[in-house]
Amino acid sequence: MQSVWTEKYRPSTFEQVKGQKRILERIQAMVNQKNLQNMLFCGPAGVGKSTLAVVIARELFGENWKFNFHELNASDARGIDVVRNDIKQFARTKAIGTELPKIIFLDECDALTKEAQQALRRTMENYSKTVRFVLSCNFFSKILDPIKSRCTIFKFKPLEKEDVEKVVFNLAEKEGLNVSKETIDALYDVCEGDARRIVNILQSCAMMDKNISTEHVFEFMAMAKPEEIKSFLIKAINKDFINAKKEMQKVMIQHSLSGMDLIKQIQKEIWSLEIDDNLKIKLIDKCGEIEFRMVEGSDEFIQLEALLANFANAHVD
Repeated sequence: MQSVWTEKYRPSTFEQVKGQKRILERIQAMVNQKNLQNMLFCGPAGVGKSTLAVVIARELFGENWKFNFHELNASDARGIDVVRNDIKQFARTKAIGTELPKIIFLDECDALTKEAQQALRRTMENYSKTVRFVLSCNFFSKILDPIKSRCTIFKFKPLEKEDVEKVVFNLAEKEGLNVSKETIDALYDVCEGDARRIVNILQSCAMMDKNISTEHVFEFMAMAKPEEIKSFLIKAINKDFINAKKEMQKVMIQHSLSGMDLIKQIQKEIWSLEIDDNLKIKLIDKCGEIEFRMVEGSDEFIQLEALLANFANAHVD
């Protein structure tokens, strides 16, 4: 049975982690001095927050890391009971084989209720001699200020293009894949620096063909190619509304796109059109309005046709 590549190639040392250079330097210094603080990792999915928490435990505790590291996901249990029961029970006991505090990794802690976060604040103070907390969240604003003030905050960024290239080349070498420069560009555009998604796409594409092309990437992601989107947008701007509408519907059907999927791609491609910048701003604003109407329940085909009509009538005042 083939293993999942995101787990098979998950970094286990600081040297294997890609991206987040400044964050790695600061955390590595803490680990080397064995002076770990409570930490709050913030950032989008797939940029290394969970991986880095495990790497810290591995580096600090060696072979005993699993006994001294407790991982919880706040999405599974987001109420106050998870703090009163699971966290406190683990925090009460000392670490095995070391005098260092144990580590509790609480993933997606922005899903915790306010009551649970308040209870967590007191727990962080009461058990400071036996445990350190590593909290991870996608939305920094959802964390209460008392929690933030008790943690060293690290804000993670999506991976840079050069880091994505390293991830892809490493996988390609180990799995015998042939990945072109154009495919890497497509992966970066589609995944926007999410390393986990990139690895998943590569594994799915590799099941069909070891020579991975841009067509494989867009097919797996159920996305239209940028040139397909630009084609009907240019037709609309050139007043060829009927053909623009037909081409747009063809793209939606061919790639099984919803209205929300398509409007997000349209919004991205507006910036690459050769039109006045002020006009781009107006069209982006219209995309936001059309998306809001869809969210509120309007018919997506009518709304997308209305958006194309705005492209056809677009002019700078």
